[in-house]
Amino acid sequence: MVARTNLEDRLYKLRYRRLQGVVNTRTAETVSCEMRTDISDEPNSVSELPQKSDTAFILNKVNPERIFHKNDIKKLCIVYRLRFVDAHYFRGTFPDEAISQIKQLEEQHQTTLSDFMIVAPAKRLKLENADDPLLFAPMGNDYYYLVHKWGNDLHPLRKWLMWPYRSFDNLLFTVFIVSLILTALTPMHLFTKHVTPQEYLLMAFFMFKAVGGVVLFYGFAKGKNFNSAIWNSNYYNA
Repeated sequence: MVARTNLEDRLYKLRYRRLQGVVNTRTAETVSCEMRTDISDEPNSVSELPQKSDTAFILNKVNPERIFHKNDIKKLCIVYRLRFVDAHYFRGTFPDEAISQIKQLEEQHQTTLSDFMIVAPAKRLKLENADDPLLFAPMGNDYYYLVHKWGNDLHPLRKWLMWPYRSFDNLLFTVFIVSLILTALTPMHLFTKHVTPQEYLLMAFFMFKAVGGVVLFYGFAKGKNFNSAIWNSNYYNA
């Protein structure tokens, strides 16, 4: 049995690697020099997750372990092919725990949280699913506060299944490997009595073109793009 992937745990690990072992409590000190301190005057609308106001936090009441830089979130989205978009694009139901956590933070920091962002698979932004979203509130200067995580964890193989889509080089390498595997599985004796390395080379070239053609057709037909290009896109077919 392979354990499923918890996005929150992965995000903590990505931040740790970026900071190269810097203690989490120093994160708050770094952010304190950059964060905005203005408090929104807009009315509270937690249940609808308001989108148009600034977010203010009282720094000495912030849990530094839940502060993440945009680069950490971007890396997570690219690795697992996720989206980081405005929360109003989310088509699922926000659990009571998330709403309760928002109200608690608003009361603690004496402000109105808004401009929420969410990390989720693209299909979760359109359909109900079991993958786990992460809800963030902006803190300014590309820092975000993790408000709540809910749902089930990702499939343990998602990281590797999405590896070919990270970049063009990854996709090209995957097509090459798949072509070699298909070539090795092809019963060459059905096509010629005397199998030589040249036959295998030609078959590998044919397989590469065939697999590459299928990938290109699927990519253009579905309007797909690489993880690094869509991680913060608001469009389903971008």
